[in-house]
Parts: sequence; C-alpha cells; structure tokens
Amino acid sequence: MTLILGSQSPRRREILNFFDLPFRQVSPSFDESSVPFQGDPEHYVQQLAKEKALSLAQQLPPSLILTADTIVYKEGKIFGKPSGEKDAFNYLKELSGQWHSVFTGLALYHYNQMLHTVEETKVLFNELTEDQIHTYYRSLPWADKAGGYMIQGAGSLVVKCIEGCYYNVMGLPVNALCSLLQQVGIDLWQHLKGS
Repeated sequence: MTLILGSQSPRRREILNFFDLPFRQVSPSFDESSVPFQGDPEHYVQQLAKEKALSLAQQLPPSLILTADTIVYKEGKIFGKPSGEKDAFNYLKELSGQWHSVFTGLALYHYNQMLHTVEETKVLFNELTEDQIHTYYRSLPWADKAGGYMIQGAGSLVVKCIEGCYYNVMGLPVNALCSLLQQVGIDLWQHLKGS
C-alpha cells in the first residue's frame, strides 16, 4: 500500500525520499485556524496532525495516511509561519541568543486506527544583529517555515546548537516516524535506499 504524505512540504518529501518506501503527497483540506492553541504545545501539534489525517481519510479510499505539524515554541508563545517579512524579522529578533523548542506532531491513520506521537527538539540561536537578520531574509526562503527559519543549508548560520532530533526541526523526525510505521508492520530498516 502506498503511503499518503498529507503535506506539501518539500522538506518532508526530501526526508521520506531517504527511503524506498513508495508514497505520494496530497494536501489536506483542513483549516488549521480551527484548532485553538490553549497553552500546551504538545497537545496542539498532536491535534493538528490528527485533524489533518482525519480530513484526508474522509476524501480518500482506505489508505495509510501520514500527517505532521511543526511549531516553534518559546515561553508560552507559538512562532508559526510568519505572515510577512516584518513578522519574520520580529521572530528572529525575539529568538536571537535564546533557547526555544521545536515540536512536531505526527499522526498515522490506517483502517480507522489513529497512531500519533510528538517529538521535541531544543534549539539555541546565536546572537544575531539586525543586519544579519535582514541579510537572512533577503537571501533565504522563510515564508513557509515555522519560526521563519530553516536549519538546513546556509540557514544553519542562526543555530548555535541543538538538543534532540535534527530532522524534527526540518519537520519530520525520523526515529519517531520509524516507531509509528513499525506499529503498522512497516520497518524503515527494510527500506534503506543506497546512495
């Protein structure tokens, strides 16, 4: 059975492509603003991922559906995708020199069974000048990124260190995904792709 990746994220597609597991991407028709944030980042991303999976399950024939939602969280505040460059600038200014957490909720829906998990990675930013922040946003894509930054490639200049899964910050924690898939009989170790 082909896995449905309920996300248009190129990063999630890139990570799944590490393996020879067949999948196709389908965008869920779910309004994320319908789930209010009530202070618990783990519950929030888990709920979003589950609702996305359920919305796809209603549209598609019986399928194996994987959905995810990633947020940046610091001291009670969520940093989602910036609404514009000013928003993005303020995000990096606020995160500069500070620790924050990246949470990704994963949901796997299969034959009326909903499996889910949450991964947290802690990230410490370098101290950033306003000029560096402006340069970052002139040079790199940011509009579709939680927190307005990317950890991969040149985007890593803002990151001093991390505690936890690197791929979680990209949007798809590999070990958490492996554990979920094992529960439905899929072993990622059997799908390693040679270079």
